[in-house]
Amino acid sequence: METELILRVGLTGGIASGKSTIREIFGKLGAVTIDADKLVAELYRPGAAGHDALVRTYGREILRPDEEIDRERLAAIAFRSAEDAQKLNHLIHPLVLDEADRRIAGVAGGIVIVEATLLIESGAVPRYDKLVVVDVDSATQLARGIARGMSRKEVARRIANQLPREERLRHADYVIDNSGDLAAAERHTREVYRLLSEDLTRLSS
Repeated sequence: METELILRVGLTGGIASGKSTIREIFGKLGAVTIDADKLVAELYRPGAAGHDALVRTYGREILRPDEEIDRERLAAIAFRSAEDAQKLNHLIHPLVLDEADRRIAGVAGGIVIVEATLLIESGAVPRYDKLVVVDVDSATQLARGIARGMSRKEVARRIANQLPREERLRHADYVIDNSGDLAAAERHTREVYRLLSEDLTRLSS
């Protein structure tokens, strides 16, 4: 029996750009979706490879009494500067991307969307057939981050430590403007899904 073709799609964007919302829309349209944040949470569990690597690198001060990773404490250390953020990226993202590859290998066929914040920074772009970038302006990022309960200073620091917007867009095959409301996001995502479906068809020709 011939294996059906898979179009591997990376989905990324800056903090508070609404990547998860776009991933959920892709899922409703028929794509298989993988949330890298959920994979990170699994890798952070005691006994997992990510947990061991983090403790070796940052020490036991990042652990809660139950041995779980204290993600707020880790973030306070790992996002102090762009260099610190890059250090965490190099440590964890290869593990995350390898796990995503294992999940993709179990998919029968079709479009597979992998959502990952640091997909470009981690050097993972060549793993994917297409890259979709969710784009919003910095003012919208700031407002949405604050609405999530983050301080203005924290959101600004996260934005400053991430890849510049222009650089992120330079890597994109497709861009979804998520500056508007949910209806606009759905409309833009449907259009990109149509284009990805055409890409998948071309793989078989």
